[in-house]
Formats: sequence, C-alpha cells, structure tokens
Amino acid sequence: MDYQETLQYIYNRLPLFQMVGSSAYKEGIDSMIAFDDYLGNPHKSFKTIHVGGTNGKGSVSHTLASVLQSAGYKVGLFTSPHLKDFRERIRVNGKMVSEEFVVDFVERHKAMFDVFYPSFFEVNVGMAFDYFRQEKVDVAIVEVGLGGRLDSTNIIKPEMCVITNISIDHVAILGNSRRKIAAEKAGIIKSGIPIVIGEADDEVKGVFIKRAEEVGAEIRFADRECRLATLGSVMRDNVPYQRLLIDWCRIETPLMGYYQRKNMKTAYLAVQTMRKVGFEISKKAMEEGFCKTVEQTGLLGRWQKLQDSPTVICDTGHNVGGIRYVMRQLAETKHETLRIVFGMVNDKDITHVLELMPKSAVYYFTKASVARALPEDELKERAERAGLEGRAYATVREALEAAVKESSADDLVYVGGSNFIVAEVV
Repeated sequence: MDYQETLQYIYNRLPLFQMVGSSAYKEGIDSMIAFDDYLGNPHKSFKTIHVGGTNGKGSVSHTLASVLQSAGYKVGLFTSPHLKDFRERIRVNGKMVSEEFVVDFVERHKAMFDVFYPSFFEVNVGMAFDYFRQEKVDVAIVEVGLGGRLDSTNIIKPEMCVITNISIDHVAILGNSRRKIAAEKAGIIKSGIPIVIGEADDEVKGVFIKRAEEVGAEIRFADRECRLATLGSVMRDNVPYQRLLIDWCRIETPLMGYYQRKNMKTAYLAVQTMRKVGFEISKKAMEEGFCKTVEQTGLLGRWQKLQDSPTVICDTGHNVGGIRYVMRQLAETKHETLRIVFGMVNDKDITHVLELMPKSAVYYFTKASVARALPEDELKERAERAGLEGRAYATVREALEAAVKESSADDLVYVGGSNFIVAEVV
C-alpha cells in the first residue's frame, strides 16, 4: 500500500472518533496496554509531559514543545485531531512523521489489529510512541485525546502533568457536569508527579486537590500563582505578536486569541515546573520558545488570519467555553459588518453555543464533510430559533466564498464552530 491507501485502510478498518463520534470511543486502557506491550513498550524509551484539559491543551502542548526545542532538546509532540494532514498528530522538532514510517508501521502491525482490536486513536498512540523511540527523542509532549483517566495516553508515567481547564464537552462520555468532567481529567494525576492546573474555580478546584492528595502529587494553580498583564501587540515580519507580562517576564506569542493569555500563564508555570524536575531551560530559551511556537511546531487554526480586506479569521473553538472567548474577541475587533461562516458537529451543546452568537451578524451556515457534521439546513433552523439570521450552504468553500464576495474591505469574516470547518479553510 502507498500512503493514501494506508490512510484509507486505517480510516475504514479502525473506528475513528473524529469522524463518527462516541461510537468509536473505547473505554479503558487494557487493550492499549496490550498493544504497547506487543510493540515493546516504546513509551519507556523517553521522558514525557502529559497535557490534558477541555480547551487550550493543543496550544499549551505546542508551546511547551517549542520551549523545549529552543532549550536544545529533541522533542516529540503528539496531538489530536489533525486539521489537514494525519501526520500533524506526530512530530519531532516540529517536523511531521514521514509518510514512509506511517506505511511501514501499518504494514508491520496490521495483522495484530485482529488480535488487539485497537481503536484508531490507540493505533495513533502506538505509532507515535514507536516513532519517538526510533527517533531517539529526549522528551515527548503527549496531549490527552479525550478525558484522561481512561485515555489511551494514560499508560505513560510523565515527568509532570498539565490540565488546562474544565468546560462542558463530550458529555455522553465524560459526564454532564464540570465536576464529573474534572474527575475524569484528574485521572492523569499520578503518584509523586507534579501537576499544573491552568484554571480551576471553586466548583472543580476541590476535585483536583483531592486527587493530588490521594496520590501524593504536588499541585500548582496557574490562575492563582501567576500574574499577567497585557502589553499590546507588535508586528514582526508582517506577523502580529501578542505581548504579555507574566510574573515580570516579558513574553511574545504569535497566538493572538484572547483565550491564549490564560494558556500562556499555564505554559509559563509548566516551564517553571519543568525546571524543578530537571529540565535545563534558560530564560532566553523560554522567551524564544513562546515567540516561535507556530514556526517551530506548525500549529494551525488558533485565531488565525487567512486574509485581509476583508479580514478573514478562523478559530477551532467548538464548545461553550471556547466560543465564549472567540465571541468576546470578535466583538472587540474593529469591523463594519460581522459575517460568520459557521458549522457544528451533532454531538456538541448546540443550543447553548448558539445562544452565545451575536444576533447582529450575518450568518453563512454550512456543513463540514464528515459524518458527524450537523446538516446545514438543520443548523440554520436551530439558529433561527435563537434569533440568528443567514443562509445555508452545502459546503464550507461555498459559504466562505459567499461571505467574502458580499463583504466590503472593512468587514470581518469569522470561520468556525468546529475543527472540521476550520480544517477546510486553513
């Protein structure tokens, strides 16, 4: 099989949460442990840092990887889902895994798929760890796929853990309250391993403290320990950077979303904790790593500008917590008419997300080309009940082209609502 044939094989052969949702979810890590044993426990060949949370874990993972790269480490990075290319999930020093490795891994191990019956994500995890072992990485940043306690990545014993925040998402699997979701995500907290929590209000803070006390883990809260001030923005080589002051340390990041300010506090405290557990990271390396996150890791889709005149912005925010921040930033971004190209998947909290959307905007409702996508006509109907007005388009491309065509130079076009919508425009 060539690379494209290999991708089709694993997409068709293995249940893929990204495409079909909770029916692809396998509870428990027993089969992952068995598959990892079969591979020779590759995750034991390198150090790891485990990153979970509802929103922001991708941005924090990429930022930490960039900081470690700037500090001279060879860094593996495992994240999900991908936007454009499956290989985005597995990187070493920012470079995606080769097509040849993907093909070879599947060819070598596909006979065992009928023995272990792994999910698509379990194969991803095994492939990533095997690749990191082959590449002899010093450390891998490992992003949780879903939840934490029963996630396939939870076979690792990391140097430290990070949980960014808790919001309502994946309620069919994780539970319908923030405390239940926090308990699942707290499952990555392990004995004697320090944990950094990004945001934790009174509703969930106790969940994390209880778990940390049970297993004897040092716990730190970024939203309580770190002070942050905004210093505006600056342009470098025609790229905007957000300037922040965190505990008197000046940070510049190309991640321009307002929500990134909380993520950068989390990443900053994580860097301080990495130093405590033995990683050598100078102030210069930390500053460079924050500044070069996109350049060094290839992060896409976070408040990303696609064009000017009209300004077109996309963002992967897709739940109540993420959309709330995006809507706030859209409201504070100068524009004439706000035009929103919008689509969602059918297992999200659609009603509450739509309640956050501005009624003054012009909407272009659409559907991503995945099975989980909510049909554009149904989304339009539900949006109209929430007081939102617009038209439905069969494809994301048609919706975006219509929005741009109808815009003046001073209009603002936002594309989002789902990772899959953003994947079709970046």
